[in-house]
Amino acid sequence: MDWPDTTSLRRMALHVVGAFLLLAGVGLEAMTARGLLNYHASTERHGGEVIDLNADTGPQAGQRGFMARIVGTPQVVEAARDAAFNLQVNTPLLMRHAEMFQWREIRIGGSVHYELDWVDHLVDASHFQQPGGHLNPAKFPIRNRDFLAGLVTLGGFKLSAQLLHALPGYQPVSPDLQALPANMAASFGKYGNYLVTSSHAGAPQLGDVRVSWGEIPLQQVTVFARIDGDRLVAATDASDGKGYHVEIGNVSLLDMFPDIPMPPEFVQGKRILALLLAALGALLLCCMKQQKRADIPLAMGLSGLAVGSVASVVWLGHDTGILLGWLAVAMSGLLLAIWRVRLRAD
Repeated sequence: MDWPDTTSLRRMALHVVGAFLLLAGVGLEAMTARGLLNYHASTERHGGEVIDLNADTGPQAGQRGFMARIVGTPQVVEAARDAAFNLQVNTPLLMRHAEMFQWREIRIGGSVHYELDWVDHLVDASHFQQPGGHLNPAKFPIRNRDFLAGLVTLGGFKLSAQLLHALPGYQPVSPDLQALPANMAASFGKYGNYLVTSSHAGAPQLGDVRVSWGEIPLQQVTVFARIDGDRLVAATDASDGKGYHVEIGNVSLLDMFPDIPMPPEFVQGKRILALLLAALGALLLCCMKQQKRADIPLAMGLSGLAVGSVASVVWLGHDTGILLGWLAVAMSGLLLAIWRVRLRAD
């Protein structure tokens, strides 16, 4: 039995290694592209491609339409104001809460009893089981209302009304009795953080009104929203039905949206490595023959053709820009390989 000589064995080994390296290069790019596509598909559910911005960056050209993640403390440029009570607070959102002292019907098992309590809506006593002696006023004199600041910014971007309403947190606001308009000052007195119409604040009577306010505190938040010029707005076309997210503190994108996978790292480096691995494999397969000089341009051409063709197939129907880029790599590799093959034949 004739065994292959040492030279033939070495050549076979080089071909096996070459095939492995060529496939490794193609596989590395295919895995990188698939990872990017999975990441893009996940972010698309929440509005689209995401960019991380510093709180001091500000709007830049070419950002419109991207989803932005910004961490910082909102800045109130035009404060929120309740004009009826002349109350102005340096907050993104000022909330007025009005209550009236009214009869309530309490049912426990088969028994019914009545008590006076503060209620933030009009209670219709005509439906009581025993309306006699438990009638409530016919009108609720003051409404609950929210008052948005005229302008709030984060990282140089103006926050939309929807995002202002989404800012988390609550703390009470103490009203200034001295700042009340004359008509309100004649009706209300101060009792803790409330303004009350009671003659004796600690002993309210039927029909008395009390009003309190709360504010959204200024604190570090993470805002995820779409860039629209110099504004941050909700992405109305997001398939998750929301298109924005706001949380207290510095919260990562993956903590906000656990369904988003980790984005691939070192994408450009992996693409270059894929081309180099495939080129080395092609060099071992086709160029390292006995008494033949290594044809590096031919190896690079075959590498671009193989990796570019596979990458183009993966990106087909997804990102047109990346698809065209890989098609250009594949065509350039094909032309380079044809030129070198013809040159070697001559």
